[in-house]
Amino acid sequence: MISSPKMMDTLMASSSSSSSSTTTIPRRPPLPPLRPSNPFLHSLPIQSFRKQPLHKKLNHSLHNYSPSFSSFALKFSIKCGVTEINETQFPETVLKCDRPVLVEFVAAWCGPCRLIAPAIEAISKEYEDKLLVVKIDHDANPKLIEEYKVYGLPALIMFKDGKEIAESRREGAITKAKLKDYIDALLQSLSVA
Repeated sequence: MISSPKMMDTLMASSSSSSSSTTTIPRRPPLPPLRPSNPFLHSLPIQSFRKQPLHKKLNHSLHNYSPSFSSFALKFSIKCGVTEINETQFPETVLKCDRPVLVEFVAAWCGPCRLIAPAIEAISKEYEDKLLVVKIDHDANPKLIEEYKVYGLPALIMFKDGKEIAESRREGAITKAKLKDYIDALLQSLSVA
């Protein structure tokens, strides 16, 4: 696409002349350097931003340019009330417990796991005298995942007296109301049996 009449005249004159001279087409000026899209990163010098590895860019930019980052990070680094255990703690915590234990299998990368975390937290507080709620990281405990055949996340399994309660297995996200109904039904079946 030719953008100006002057360029058009130059091209026409060069194409009609039979001389062997080469005509140069003017080049577009270079594009300005890209700026980071985050507004608080605009004060970073471009060259220093590009030379740093990604983890240093983010760490540097968030700590130096966002005054509320430290309080933000503290809010999300606090552990919830649900106890996280591993496969070495599993026999003592779950299988030898004198009350029913609800085991939640989760993973850090699992979106539905993060979605139901507040409901699990609320249930653990509400049923703390009747039920122990623990969570197990899927990626860090492959032996338990294989032993209990956990194929979907989040997975909920209830144990009583060292055994999995029949029909207690549930996989996938669940609302707090349905989770409460699920636990009430299991606890009621235990009291009847």
